[in-house]
Amino acid sequence: MKGKLTKIIVFIGIVVFAINCKSSDLNIEAPICIENKIEEILNKEVSNPPTQVWRWEVDGETYYYVTSDCCDQLNILYSKNCDIVCAPDGGFTGNGDGNCPDFNSKIIKSLIWVDDRE
Repeated sequence: MKGKLTKIIVFIGIVVFAINCKSSDLNIEAPICIENKIEEILNKEVSNPPTQVWRWEVDGETYYYVTSDCCDQLNILYSKNCDIVCAPDGGFTGNGDGNCPDFNSKIIKSLIWVDDRE
């Protein structure tokens, strides 16, 4: 009887754990700080256009580009440690903040997440 009760308790624990685990809906793996930024976005109202997160690979570095929620706002480029690097585009001129590094090679861009909430 005691062994059966233990098995039931373990089974219930596994089920509860599995229900509470959240699978990542990222298309590509990203650092936890980027996942936290996505969580922040999900805790806000849905933006129009929907927010997108892209991974940029260039010159041996990885960056994360996050779109803004509307017109004339800067789109932010983060380092892999979530430090703000620059705003490549957006803003009143559409040309960003002018502080981005000069990239020497082609930027490989991969969409890793889009806010698909209605």
